[in-house]
Amino acid sequence: MAVSAAEFNGRSLAVGLLVAALVGLAYPYIVLRLGFGPTVSVVSAFLAFLLLQGIAFVSGKSSNCREYNLVQTAGTASAQSAFMCVVWAAFDLLNSKPELGLNLQPTPLQVFIWMTLAGMLGVLLAVPLRRHFIDEENLPFPDGTAAGETLKILDEGSLQAKGKLRMLGFGGAIGALSTWLRDGFPAWLPETLFFGNTFKPLHVGFSLSSLSFGSGLIIGMRVTAAMGIGALLGWFVLPFVLLRQGWIPSATFAETLKWTMWPATGLMVSGGITALLLHARKFANTFRELSRAPLLAHDEFPLAWVFIGSLGLAGALALVQYFFFGVAFWESALAIGISILLMLVGTRVLGETNWAPISVMANLVQALFAFFSPHSIATNMVASGMSGSIAGGGEHLMQDYRAGKIVGSNNRSLTFMQLLATPVGALAISIVYPLLKAQHGIGPDKFGIAPELAHASGAGLTSPISVKWAGFAELLLGGFERLPPYALHAFLIGALLGAFLTLTQKYVSDNIPSATSLALGVLIPAQYILPMALGGLCQYAWKQQYPRQEAALCVPLASGLIVGEALLALSIPLLHFLNLF
Repeated sequence: MAVSAAEFNGRSLAVGLLVAALVGLAYPYIVLRLGFGPTVSVVSAFLAFLLLQGIAFVSGKSSNCREYNLVQTAGTASAQSAFMCVVWAAFDLLNSKPELGLNLQPTPLQVFIWMTLAGMLGVLLAVPLRRHFIDEENLPFPDGTAAGETLKILDEGSLQAKGKLRMLGFGGAIGALSTWLRDGFPAWLPETLFFGNTFKPLHVGFSLSSLSFGSGLIIGMRVTAAMGIGALLGWFVLPFVLLRQGWIPSATFAETLKWTMWPATGLMVSGGITALLLHARKFANTFRELSRAPLLAHDEFPLAWVFIGSLGLAGALALVQYFFFGVAFWESALAIGISILLMLVGTRVLGETNWAPISVMANLVQALFAFFSPHSIATNMVASGMSGSIAGGGEHLMQDYRAGKIVGSNNRSLTFMQLLATPVGALAISIVYPLLKAQHGIGPDKFGIAPELAHASGAGLTSPISVKWAGFAELLLGGFERLPPYALHAFLIGALLGAFLTLTQKYVSDNIPSATSLALGVLIPAQYILPMALGGLCQYAWKQQYPRQEAALCVPLASGLIVGEALLALSIPLLHFLNLF
């Protein structure tokens, strides 16, 4: 099958690029303000449906579900590129400290070229992985599932899917209302119900997040239970053990994470790599089948194009990083190789848990480059930023493939749209970030704010991800001896445990907790894990009592909960920015 004209046409292309521009321009402010990237798949899906339905009404030519999904993937790709504004902000935070001697100040054009090349490389590298993660392992990818189910229900109409549509609307109303009250009126409805003063500094509590609960409904009991076990160990037990041993100065979230991230990252990476090795034969068969597929008569993006395009983009990326940032060619080659491996691990984590560990994987790249290129903070930041962009572009393409499988999209069409939309998000960073920095400032001390706007800047854009990214680079500048006591020992123990759990799960029992899910439970604040675990528990109880009802309505309800929160989480910061709220 060639690229489907029914979905990849002038109308869907124009609307897709429009949605990509809208999402890309809005996303940097939201990410820098909230400290994380809220889900965009379902929001882009709704924009696609509304815009294409409007065009169909005016033109008299009906639109279809595959067109909606094509537009949705453009929004997702643009958002992922725009998310990497956190790296530029981290550059600026480090530049603001003269004692570091860093002069990493790329121009907007340089950032656009750099992020475009890295993001497109990530998209191409992910193409051959679809069959394994989507078709063979059938990982849930909850955002993609929610987007696909939402579009399918909307396209079917109320007569064909009345019960599903009602459940989608019910979930959406709950998600939107709770988010409006929580984010708009925090005095009425707090974001998190913390478990007393002892656990509040550790971020241990129950977040009133319909998105987290809805993700748990889709992921299910098996994965969320493993995440809950990880949270129990990571946030209820380990902080007080580490404090008693004198390995952390205080039982707070930031200080605890500096230690626990090492065993958790070892657990995640080792578990992911072991799982990939166990499926090596399937991977080889997938590549063999794709390589034999006709070049212009197949649903897949051709493997020859992936190979040629990846080599070209990797070469261009190495040249850009050498001339723009002074990164040696061997360092770029090493960083790209590491990025591919970590993207494979990160894709599995995202598929199982709906949480993309981009900053965690980037921190691991930082640690590796502290060994390979010690005392070079610029190389550390550029390599980790490039790695995050490559991994993010590839990982989130799987969400779109998941949605595409639900609605019957052409996979080649989705890949083309991702490649076209990625530069739109990179362009959005180049335009918006300098304006945001001048208007609001970056970081807790609001570095970079324009003097004439200093008294009218509001709360500023704290960007916790950027602060963590920059802080980790600064910490590693002094060598591994500045790491917390026994952190590297814990990394090795975590790596051994990850391999053991994965092998045991494969050869002994499926009920063994997943290494990646356990690791995410340690890395993600417990306040977000607990509602996910509750969602998994509710899904299990629902399935036990009313299996037919659960099979028909659970995913529409979960999709509505995710859609409702995502729409409001994106809208409220923009209303603040426009002084309309």
